[in-house]
Amino acid sequence: MRPSLYPPVEPFQRGRLQVSPIHDIYFEVSGNPKGKPVVVCHGGPGGGSTPSMRRFFNPSRYQIVLFDQRGCGRSTPHAELRENTTWDLVADMEALRGKLGIEKWQIFGGSWGSTLALTYALTHPERVTELVLRGIFTLRHEELLWFYQEGASWVYPEAWEKFVEIIPENERDDMMGAYRKRLIGDDDAAKIEAAKAWSVWEGSTVSLLPDPARMESFSADRFALAFARIENHYFTEEGFFEKNGWIIDQAPKLAGLPGTIVQGRYDVVTPMKSAWELHQRWPGSQLKVVTDAGHAASEPGIIAELIKATDRYAS
Repeated sequence: MRPSLYPPVEPFQRGRLQVSPIHDIYFEVSGNPKGKPVVVCHGGPGGGSTPSMRRFFNPSRYQIVLFDQRGCGRSTPHAELRENTTWDLVADMEALRGKLGIEKWQIFGGSWGSTLALTYALTHPERVTELVLRGIFTLRHEELLWFYQEGASWVYPEAWEKFVEIIPENERDDMMGAYRKRLIGDDDAAKIEAAKAWSVWEGSTVSLLPDPARMESFSADRFALAFARIENHYFTEEGFFEKNGWIIDQAPKLAGLPGTIVQGRYDVVTPMKSAWELHQRWPGSQLKVVTDAGHAASEPGIIAELIKATDRYAS
């Protein structure tokens, strides 16, 4: 029998951490207070954490830390772009680790969460026991063009049509830039319209099979505003990395750090090429390809491989 999600658990600790003059972040801890520490890097950026993220870990073996990254979820201020970069989030993770008195922890993340997990591990390798990653996204220019300019549009033309219809034809040669104008503009109605279109485009492509519940949550105004504004902010700045391809270039430095990469074969959001290249350049990493899955963590084969990995590292 393939592994399934662990039963729901409630946090035994909730709190907020002031990480800048502007931002404070929400965090929670569940599972075993004396268990193996793991921190979950949620997707987006701007997606926020959800209770289901606790369920990838045996609660009797793990001390499970979830947090909402700057500007999203229960962190405040909502949808704020100032003082919000990849390097700010890496610093926030270190501040949270210190606050919780954790010496080293496992890093678990998918999609953008894999980007943040890898960046943290490359910056603070001495603080990481293992990496468990899904849907590898390294925020390279070519990955962004695939999803927001041309590529994924060939697979989901009907969803792409809805994504582009709010943008005039003379602006469609730079879709991320066109959306940025609307997402940071002063017209609140246009901002919400753009946020929902941006969010629904991603929600339409995430899993191999459609999920109506996901589409409903992705189109909710509050979620969409943070999700779209923060994603677009990070993506137009190409992750705030010093050069394109920084993560793949740095990956050999992960040699000796245990890691499992779980990738859906039919992932349209973050195609398998990046997972393959990361695996090739990360000595000792394991690549688990799920042949009947797309991008979503909720797909059965993805769940199975992620839990196999967390169970193995718990031992």
